[in-house]
Amino acid sequence: MTDDGASGAFLPGQTGLIVTIPEAEPAVGAWRERLDPGARAGVPAHVTVLFPFLEERHIDASVHAAIAEVLAGHEAFDLRFEGLGRFPGTLYLAPVPDTPLRRLTLAIAERWPRNPPYGGRFAEVVPHLTIAQDQEPHVLSAVEADLRPRLPFSAHVSSVALMAYDGTAWQHRATFPLPPATTTADRSHPARTKPDDTAQAMVEPGPPQAAGPLVSPA
Repeated sequence: MTDDGASGAFLPGQTGLIVTIPEAEPAVGAWRERLDPGARAGVPAHVTVLFPFLEERHIDASVHAAIAEVLAGHEAFDLRFEGLGRFPGTLYLAPVPDTPLRRLTLAIAERWPRNPPYGGRFAEVVPHLTIAQDQEPHVLSAVEADLRPRLPFSAHVSSVALMAYDGTAWQHRATFPLPPATTTADRSHPARTKPDDTAQAMVEPGPPQAAGPLVSPA
């Protein structure tokens, strides 16, 4: 996720949907804590699916169910991070392939068309894992030089997390699992189910709101 502008300020009640990438923390955690406002506000290393999402006061059980329904059509997947990229003032890790991430963003944005990615500010949304924001080019070059020997690494994405900003820090609110990836054999021999079986995406609730902020770097 990113903030709402160069001020680095997040707004109370903002929410976002992300895929967390814990495999990135050993390489980028310290840099993110220093150079990414999201990390200092409690967001773990991640790739954004949709930000900003709905205001938290509008998110209820029906919204959770709708998110789960959308994500039920997207299987878990693997990513590889082997290259770095830049936006103005920003350094990021580029996930490969990025198609599964683009599909997640498109599916959520189609379900909630009044909440386009980044408020509709960009013609194309590029999946990325932010390391540093609002930095001078020489700073980004130094970070890039430090990170290149730590690449590549791989990550497995099996869920989407709902995060909310409470005015002080970003808090984890819920986890929406993605169905396990099916193999060719699975598709050739689908499991038999009873007529009344119902496939439902399970939503794992986040910690209670009173819990302290996430301290993993973002």
